[in-house]
Amino acid sequence: MVVCGDDGLAHRLAAELRGVYREQVTLVVPPAGRRVRQPVVGRARAASAALLDMVNAAVNRTGNGDPGGADRELDATEPTEDVLADAGVERATALALVYDDDETNIRAALTARRLNPRLRLVLRLYNRRLGQHIEELLDQSATLATGDGAGAGAGSTTVLSDADTAAPALAATALVGTSKVVETDGLLLRAVERNPPRPGEVADPGLCTLALLSATSNDPAGADGSEDSGEQGPQLLPDAAAVEAATGRGTVALEQVSYSGPPLAAGRAGVPAFGELFSRRLRWSLAGLAACVVALAVALMLVTGDHPLHATYVTLLDLFSINEPAHNKDTGRQILQLLSGFVGLLLLPVLLAAVLEALGTFRSASALRKPPRGLGGHVVLLGLGKIGTRVLTRLREMDIPVVCVEADPEARGMATARRLRVPVVLGDVTQEGVLEAAKIHRAHSLLALTSVDTTNLEAVLYARSVRSRLRVVLRLYDDDFATAVYRTLRAAHPGALTRSRSVTHLAAPSFAGAMMGRQILGAIPVERRVLLFAAVEVAGHPQLEGKTVGEAFRAGAWRVLALEVSDGGRAEGGAPERARESRLVWELPDTYVLRGSDRVVLAATRRGLAELLGRRARRGADV
Repeated sequence: MVVCGDDGLAHRLAAELRGVYREQVTLVVPPAGRRVRQPVVGRARAASAALLDMVNAAVNRTGNGDPGGADRELDATEPTEDVLADAGVERATALALVYDDDETNIRAALTARRLNPRLRLVLRLYNRRLGQHIEELLDQSATLATGDGAGAGAGSTTVLSDADTAAPALAATALVGTSKVVETDGLLLRAVERNPPRPGEVADPGLCTLALLSATSNDPAGADGSEDSGEQGPQLLPDAAAVEAATGRGTVALEQVSYSGPPLAAGRAGVPAFGELFSRRLRWSLAGLAACVVALAVALMLVTGDHPLHATYVTLLDLFSINEPAHNKDTGRQILQLLSGFVGLLLLPVLLAAVLEALGTFRSASALRKPPRGLGGHVVLLGLGKIGTRVLTRLREMDIPVVCVEADPEARGMATARRLRVPVVLGDVTQEGVLEAAKIHRAHSLLALTSVDTTNLEAVLYARSVRSRLRVVLRLYDDDFATAVYRTLRAAHPGALTRSRSVTHLAAPSFAGAMMGRQILGAIPVERRVLLFAAVEVAGHPQLEGKTVGEAFRAGAWRVLALEVSDGGRAEGGAPERARESRLVWELPDTYVLRGSDRVVLAATRRGLAELLGRRARRGADV
């Protein structure tokens, strides 16, 4: 495996391939003086350093510069043709290009496809539309060069985005706190944490129980992201006996599985709402004038005995000063006419203010909006980079009110915020008054997604000082730093929800799975561990083929969740038929026998998926 990149994702991905899948990895990174500051200084960096130590040991043993196929690290500013050849792309099984620049990844992918048509390519691209075209182009090139279909094996191309991988989990954490969402190709998987059942109460497993949480929900023990965190940490994919025997431990259940509908329209077309068109003060002024008109009409009706409609008509004539003077009328009528004229004088500036406000609203429709007066229950989103932009889009698709805070007026997501008509506060979040302008004291949750860990932490600490029970989600790169922050904040504010999320931690398993030739649907974080969802062909896997769903389940490793069928088809063995548009059959009976032609959706741990579908598992099956 060859991994090329210039940030923390490359190091994390190399560690994932080497530590979980036991693959030989060549890591290509810029020289030390030109590298982007690596934010991952925990286990990922240690694992990357271990790769280089193994190289040095192999070189010392052989006495030459060839490590004999062992793991190694190359320094290169750009992935040129010579660099890719030196990394062994001609002999490699898969190549991951995870540079932060889309153009660099595309240029290197075209070169690598020419050097090795059967190479499995995994690209990190932010532009999703361009990624679809590039994927089709590279697959077609591989098919023509090899003379056969690439399929999901050698010669295939997978385009992923770390932002798209992490955005559903970040958005869900901000909304419901304990829920996690994986959304891929319209498929929506929602997992929810449930409190420990009371004595005598039976816990609802939903579709299935995905995990047992730590002994207490406030105890961060085992939340370090390790797969071997011990009994105090979360237990992924437990069997029925473990769930029944667990006491005082919450569960993560798969509660809802459905296909998401089309995204909501990006902003409302047409005339803005009345509340957006005029300010509250102006609306109260108009309401007061309308009440005066009604009172004058009623008074005129009582004085003159006119019909209500005629009294209202005469009052409006007096209001607009187009009625004849009432100098020959009685005193009551004359007083009412003077009062109507006075109200008419007050009406003129109010109407002028309404016209000016309406013109200002229409003129600023394409500009950045300010948080409206009285806003509450919203999500405050810090940072409109590539991650923040994706999360903003997800939140608006669910029609969740959002207020963004961004220091750079030329940030990537400013155009998206303007298009979605989302209020934006321009300013440094660490400066006094910025969070107040975003109505943090009335917010539902805070999403700190800037690229600087200390900025996210400072914003969260200040927000907690304003509202101690505010739900906060931090984007932190450093694993050790994230664990320390998580434990301290949970200890200091036990009644408030705190979550720390690493984008590379959520994205690396999906990239690693794609390099192994599988379709990873997404990942769900369970405390500081990750549960993967993958679509797998049953054929060629003795752990699945010919076994029932119950026999194929392995506690702590993998579980079959759904079966993919053709449109309008029916699964054999008693599986229920679903609607024609839904191609996944859920709630499979344990007696259903998996056939070689089946394609199933699995929930698996990283090590379980490596054991089930990794190279070592396939070689063992061949033997």
